[in-house]
Amino acid sequence: MRTPTCIASVSAILLSLATSAAAQPGATQQAHRIQQTTRAQQTSPAPAPKTAPATTEQAASTLTQPVGTTGTLSVAPNRSGAVSPDYRLGPGDKLRVEVYKDTQLSQSLQVRPDGKITLPLVGDLQASGLTPIELRDRIATALREYVTNPVVTVIVVETIAPLVYIMGEVNNPGSISMQGPISVLQALAIAGGFKDFANTKNIKVLRRTSRGQQTIAFNYRDALRAEGPPMMLQPGDTVVVP
Repeated sequence: MRTPTCIASVSAILLSLATSAAAQPGATQQAHRIQQTTRAQQTSPAPAPKTAPATTEQAASTLTQPVGTTGTLSVAPNRSGAVSPDYRLGPGDKLRVEVYKDTQLSQSLQVRPDGKITLPLVGDLQASGLTPIELRDRIATALREYVTNPVVTVIVVETIAPLVYIMGEVNNPGSISMQGPISVLQALAIAGGFKDFANTKNIKVLRRTSRGQQTIAFNYRDALRAEGPPMMLQPGDTVVVP
């Protein structure tokens, strides 16, 4: 005959076994999840290292510097906008004259108020009114006396907005800043038109060239009737309305 003490001991053992069996699946699942997490961490790629943003100096150093080609323009930042290949130099323009394999003759220059530049060996040369190609050829010709087959490059570094002038029987005489190509008719319109007694048939355009001053006749009425291209002004031109 079983005693109450034995029955209680057996019941406690059975209860302990049941509790362990019930807890075992949960523990197994938890261990399985831990194992999967560990494997994912081992197989996942390492994060890419963060790179510091480039500084302003580093970004500026990556910009391509303009390189002048012989006889053409190297367009550098300037105060009057883009420079066209047929641009004519004027007083105040900043230039870089490069003579191949001759650092002493290569110079950074500014066109003087009289329209000239000064170079070693050749002295003063007229620059105002010339295109960079024309100035290049003139410099190369002058250097042939001292250098064998000189290779010259003219680079326009900075330009000053050129001016044209209008005077005489107009309502607003004075200077006009050329922000682009401008014709005689456009200059007359900017000057406010003619006064009452203006002689519109005998207008003159005075132009400085390498050979001296040139006088060009302009008839206002003929220009209005003309079907061809208008007469364009060049930097430094003076329009005289008698």
